[in-house]
Amino acid sequence: MMGLLPDIARDFNISIPEAGHMISAYALGVVIGAPLLVVASRNFEPKKILWTLMVVFTVFNACSAFAPTSMTLLWARLLAGLPHGAFFGVGSVVASRLAEKGKEAQAISLMFAGLTIANLLTVPLGTYIGHHYSWRYTFGLITVIGLVTLLLIQLWLPTLPVKKGGNIRSELGFFKSREAWLILLITAIGTGGLFTWISYIGPLMTEVSGFAADQLPYVLILAGFGMVVGNFVGGRLADKIKPVKACLILLLCMATSLLIIYYTSESKAMALLMTFVAGGLSLAIAAPIQILMIKTAKGAEMLGAAATQAAFNIGNALGAFFGGLPIAMGYGYTSPELVGTLMATTGAFIAVLLIKRQKATQQAPVHARLQEEVA
Repeated sequence: MMGLLPDIARDFNISIPEAGHMISAYALGVVIGAPLLVVASRNFEPKKILWTLMVVFTVFNACSAFAPTSMTLLWARLLAGLPHGAFFGVGSVVASRLAEKGKEAQAISLMFAGLTIANLLTVPLGTYIGHHYSWRYTFGLITVIGLVTLLLIQLWLPTLPVKKGGNIRSELGFFKSREAWLILLITAIGTGGLFTWISYIGPLMTEVSGFAADQLPYVLILAGFGMVVGNFVGGRLADKIKPVKACLILLLCMATSLLIIYYTSESKAMALLMTFVAGGLSLAIAAPIQILMIKTAKGAEMLGAAATQAAFNIGNALGAFFGGLPIAMGYGYTSPELVGTLMATTGAFIAVLLIKRQKATQQAPVHARLQEEVA
């Protein structure tokens, strides 16, 4: 949607911030669908779950292509988002189950490589089609890709047994954990910082950096290439050090990069460089935070992983919404980066709190054992 905002806004005669609500609607669909669909499908094989979720995704993207009004498109984006979080949540758990021991984060990053390749190739392609023909054709292309994905899931995905856990109540009890909520806050607030940037990358590059509209697809290719590189770097980093420390490092890098974008976007060279860097950071954190949640959510891995995807899209919605506020107030297309810097820094602060809590939790049994020995 990011590269199509100007075209959709023009077609429906609405403002770009109003068109940005389409991004928020999809993200809201992810938030609603992720936990509900995972809980509803918990007793089915992962392969069947993924296939069914892709059917829903494909159908409502087809509806997006034919939406007659902006409100219809808003609802179609909401419904298309329902299976997204559950799909990536279940997919992350499947990837970790298929991985060698000690390489789970790299396996998850390999799964997310599909997303980075999509950002490298099909997002710029969709933007090109939207600018030169119609944004509706872009959603038609997504529908075709959805049909191909259904075939590939059926042919290639291994059939894994259902991993029996506790009952629904015991799995939902995972949300009583403070660690779980800290991870979700890191994801929603911290990654929301980057969504303030990427949600409005189109007008930023054309109105501030001075690129022509028909050059935007090439800028998005650069962002996509950064995502490919960053995704694998994040996976390796999370296997080398503790995932929570990897998240902290990457969030601090996010805040720094957004601040640099704010001050340097008028330079085309710096705009391109930081598009690559910020694109890399946007996906680098995906594998570390996903494996962090999977390791924390013992007995409720799929629910936890899906909840993380929901939190990512809360970040998407928050970034698009809060990033659009200063634009609507007339502060210009670089102003969202200041909002994003604050959000990423807040996410880093929450990561520090999580690290302290994990240390306290680990030390508690040791202290109790020492007290018993003294007694």
